[in-house]
Amino acid sequence: MKRLSFFCLVLIFILSGFPANGVQAYSYGDPNEEKVAEVYKEVVVKLNENPPNYIDALALFGTVKEEIDMHMGPEPGSIIQENLEKEQKVQAIENMEKLLVLNIARRLESIEKNFSEFDTSKKLLAKGFATYEAISPKVEAKDASADKEIRDDFNAALEALGNPGLFGVGKKEPNLDEFKTRKDEILSALKEQFEIKNLEVGHFSESASEVETNSGKKDWTDVSNLRNWIPIILIAAVIVGVVLYTARKRKK
Repeated sequence: MKRLSFFCLVLIFILSGFPANGVQAYSYGDPNEEKVAEVYKEVVVKLNENPPNYIDALALFGTVKEEIDMHMGPEPGSIIQENLEKEQKVQAIENMEKLLVLNIARRLESIEKNFSEFDTSKKLLAKGFATYEAISPKVEAKDASADKEIRDDFNAALEALGNPGLFGVGKKEPNLDEFKTRKDEILSALKEQFEIKNLEVGHFSESASEVETNSGKKDWTDVSNLRNWIPIILIAAVIVGVVLYTARKRKK
């Protein structure tokens, strides 16, 4: 009986490691990749073709428009879609860049509101930096020192998140005030570089380039996927087996 119990405990311990890692990877996708930023880069490639490929650019943008509408409201997506439909290359690119800046602001604000959640905050910051990476070539070309300062601020913001460590080893206390300072510096620099008046959702048109006439990865755990349930089912089966075995031994 002792051997069986020990075997069950070892099996549960081993199997318990799989769902955690699998679900985490499936829930968050690549933490260093931002879907809207990746689509922006692909759209720019299409618009830089000769002649600009507006059909493919519009199709690419359509893959993230629903997500943009959900997080930013309908205004930004509608303006960019109109730019593409009217074949306004410059306005479309500039407005997508402004949209990415708003997305960075949204990520950083979310971190501040849930600062104690280290794992989530770290992933959000990684996505925010991945978004900046997509538009950084424009900043660097315009002002290399500004690009360096923004990158330094992102690194400092990461340090400010602290580190819970492992069993207390390597623990570093978070610093909310330092994070706020770095967040403000990042957003202030981006507002200046991309000529944005207001970073709040609902104010996109204030900074949008004028119209000439006037995936992805899932962000939740798919519980219907059988693979997510296999380890849990195996653990439950082991527990039931132990209970039945014990009951039979007692009857004897």
